[in-house]
Amino acid sequence: MLTRGAGGRLWAIGTVTLAVLLAVPVLVILGFLLVPSGATWHHLASTVLPDYVANSLLLMLGVTLGTLVGGVGTAWLTSMCRFPGRGFFEWALLLPMAMPAYIIAYTYTGLLDFAGPLQSGLRQLTGWGYGDYWVPEVRSLPGAAVMLSLVLYPYVYLLTRAAFLGQSICVLDVSRTLGNGPWRTFLTVALPLARPAIAAGLSLALMETLADYGTVQYFGVQTFTTGIFRTWYGLGDPAGAAQLAALLLGFILVLITLERYSRRHARYHHTSQRHQAIRRYRLGGWRAAAATLFCALPLLLGFLIPAGQLSVWAVSLADTAYDARFLELVVNTLGLAGLAALLALLLALLLGYGRRLQPSRPVRFAVRLAGLGYAIPGTVIAIGVIIPFAWLDNQVDAWMRATFGVSTGLLLSGTLVALVFGYLVRFLAVSLQSVETGLGKIRPSMDEAARSLGVRPASLLWRVHVPLLRGSLITALLLVFVDVMKELPATLILRPFDFNTLAVRAFELASDERLADSAPAALTIVLAGLIPVILLSRSITGSRHVQPA
Repeated sequence: MLTRGAGGRLWAIGTVTLAVLLAVPVLVILGFLLVPSGATWHHLASTVLPDYVANSLLLMLGVTLGTLVGGVGTAWLTSMCRFPGRGFFEWALLLPMAMPAYIIAYTYTGLLDFAGPLQSGLRQLTGWGYGDYWVPEVRSLPGAAVMLSLVLYPYVYLLTRAAFLGQSICVLDVSRTLGNGPWRTFLTVALPLARPAIAAGLSLALMETLADYGTVQYFGVQTFTTGIFRTWYGLGDPAGAAQLAALLLGFILVLITLERYSRRHARYHHTSQRHQAIRRYRLGGWRAAAATLFCALPLLLGFLIPAGQLSVWAVSLADTAYDARFLELVVNTLGLAGLAALLALLLALLLGYGRRLQPSRPVRFAVRLAGLGYAIPGTVIAIGVIIPFAWLDNQVDAWMRATFGVSTGLLLSGTLVALVFGYLVRFLAVSLQSVETGLGKIRPSMDEAARSLGVRPASLLWRVHVPLLRGSLITALLLVFVDVMKELPATLILRPFDFNTLAVRAFELASDERLADSAPAALTIVLAGLIPVILLSRSITGSRHVQPA
């Protein structure tokens, strides 16, 4: 514990208070698990709830298969094998992370539609008519699983590749001396050792799957997120929507628990030779061609094709789409993202520093609770924000009516305050993780030296830690900025009336089947999403050295 004085205690109290306030939406939703079920809940349970559960589980199963095949396979090839294009694929396989799932869903619908370029070109080339050929139906549950897998496999790829590169060279060399080739070494040695990293990456992908709204809504797949929207807006029952959100939150918590349990007894330690260069397997002939094709497919399907189609649509609308209304969307989006990113950074700095000053159990628990929002779907966060804000608005309005005879109406609900607060709850963990990583690199002795000279905790933070954390702070700012730009469900629920962002506008146009018109907004989001991908790519290209076999 770095400080035990009154200043440290005040920081601890402030940290816990701030963390609890940020955790209110999550606590509100958890509270609905204890609320007695009403008529709406009984109606949902007897009609659509089984479909919500079954479809969500099937979607998770499909994404599990897709992300494991794409993520683990490409991670092994780029980290342990030599083949044409390996250096390019090493970082380029992260590019699909810039493509939100709902945008890739719109794009492939336009590509594979009856009037789209694929089927139109096929009919012109062959002279076939309707019914003479078969094209898979993309707007389906399997289609949604494929779309999500194409943009979520980088989670598994990134963590698994790091695990492969960090494995003991001695173990891999023993496998070589026993005559095992790359395929057998992968199955019997590398894959079991990488299980904790695979589980962590898969859990992130599955949490994003449960959080998705744009893709499943557009494809007509009934899941928890679409059910929450329908219960809230269609049935007009906030309590029923909150109970659905609570059940979805239960799914998320079970998923987190299973992921942590799967890694509890799977921690592996490396030998002192871990720092030595890994000898890659040199692939030749058809094996090299197959490896190149295997790595090219997810990149092609997950980024190059949809980005190319979006670019074609956006260029075709260059004379009409980029008008004053589009500029307003850009200003709204950038303003919201910038404000939310700055506030999230400030809060993360205060919470992370408070935890560093007073690392007691209550402080650690409170900060961890405040950072839970990133694992929770935006739909659930939005419901958790609306309910306490509406209650507070009603209490203030009732008091003003009774005291002054004046109605204040809704002061917080349906305003930018509620929307930005929802963003903070959802994405605080992103900036908090970056800040705490940076703080962990600063020696405690530096704090002790400053305290011995009479420097107050606040001065120590702003004069010493902030300059040292500059890189971590910039990274956190960019990551939250891009995440806010891409966020759809929370924005749809919490935004003020007639207030649109790029994500909302793209969703509305695509829902009206104006897929080409949605391209300018969608492409802008994708270009912004390249920022964190570039940051990750730089870290990958600077990873440890290897040598050929």
